[in-house]
Amino acid sequence: MPTVMEIWFDDVLISTDPARLDLDAICDMLSRAYWAEGRTRAMIARSLENSLVFGVYMAGRQVGIGRVISDFTILAYLCDVFILEEYRGIGLSKKLMHTILSHPDLQGLRKMMLATMDAHGLYAQFGFEPLAKAEMMMEKRNV
Repeated sequence: MPTVMEIWFDDVLISTDPARLDLDAICDMLSRAYWAEGRTRAMIARSLENSLVFGVYMAGRQVGIGRVISDFTILAYLCDVFILEEYRGIGLSKKLMHTILSHPDLQGLRKMMLATMDAHGLYAQFGFEPLAKAEMMMEKRNV
């Protein structure tokens, strides 16, 4: 079981406590995300149960999410990073990334990966780079 972590940034709470997650809010957020098209509520719930999930909260409302899939030793995959549009532009994505990368269970990993179509600038600020040997990577798609 991953370590529960809660960090306050003034009036913003970022927490990995599964009890704080608002499944309705998360389903709503992911319904707006190009990469989550076609995910059902049941699929989203199961993915949350099997991941380290960072919820972003303001005034008791869940306004963002980030999810990490990992063995907590060698590899982690960062996905489902999303901030509601009306809360963008105030640094929440950067606070979320800082919190994710400082989580004690994600220290010492050999690699953390992610995929993005439009947020390269954000992730580059945190040390992410294009794949060094992209030709080595493969995928099996079932959709």
